[in-house]
Amino acid sequence: MKIVIAAASGNVGRRTAEKVVQSGAETILLTRQPEKLADLAAQGATVQPISSDNLQGLIEVTQKADALFWLTPPKLDAPSLRDWYRQTAMIGAKAVEENRIQRVVNISSVGAGSGTDLGTVTFAGTVETIFNQTGSNVLHLRPGYFMENFLEQVKFIQQDSAVYFPYASNHDIPWISTDDIGDEVARYLLDDCWSGQWTRNLMGPENLTLSEITAILSQVLNRSIDYVQVTVESVQQQLALLGATPNVQQELGNLFRALGDPDGIYATARTPEAITTTTFEQFAIHKLLKHTLI
Repeated sequence: MKIVIAAASGNVGRRTAEKVVQSGAETILLTRQPEKLADLAAQGATVQPISSDNLQGLIEVTQKADALFWLTPPKLDAPSLRDWYRQTAMIGAKAVEENRIQRVVNISSVGAGSGTDLGTVTFAGTVETIFNQTGSNVLHLRPGYFMENFLEQVKFIQQDSAVYFPYASNHDIPWISTDDIGDEVARYLLDDCWSGQWTRNLMGPENLTLSEITAILSQVLNRSIDYVQVTVESVQQQLALLGATPNVQQELGNLFRALGDPDGIYATARTPEAITTTTFEQFAIHKLLKHTLI
């Protein structure tokens, strides 16, 4: 079995790659940062410095592939994320059609395509449509909010004993570990018995508010951690400093507003198949704690 994993050095891609390599399947890892995957290359994976917008490279590397993992990588310096999502999806879909790849597992989002001005949640719906048009078997996994986003808060936890997000303190969010997402991706990539085109929400074990999250952090870190709600505009200013183009700033602003809407996509009802196991406390102990102690 030959499996190709795009965006393999990110949190989800990395976890997926580890599981697929461990299975013994022929594994091709695509990344702009091959040095991050040197350990997996040493275990037998083939690492290719091919980006998601490289049509010819993607077609060549996916020849005779049985399955493809697709995740649209972030690109702050893109003229528009809307165009970036569509462009890269069309390239991925072309590779699927050209090489008749039987199974595709795509990372989408809870609420994908449910509105026109929801930032990347809207664009994720476009990606789903494009891959479905290939006629291949396609599974779109729709996760909630990544727990690993808290790793970007480490310096604030260390310096300010606080975390900063643009959401109300009482807004409940379906937090999910990217490890759980990667485990599910790998399971479907390695399973050649499923077929069709379908979606599955992944929403972690429970919804938690930022007030509840900081209470957990305070207990795990054994010191008081505060939650500070910041404005969407201030986040956009920080994105600008990181090189985000004006359109991307606006599109991500739309995303943050959509995610913070109490009647929006995170009001999605939970079903048994959406539940994953890693709790926020477990994430804090096993991942966040070691970073805050550095």
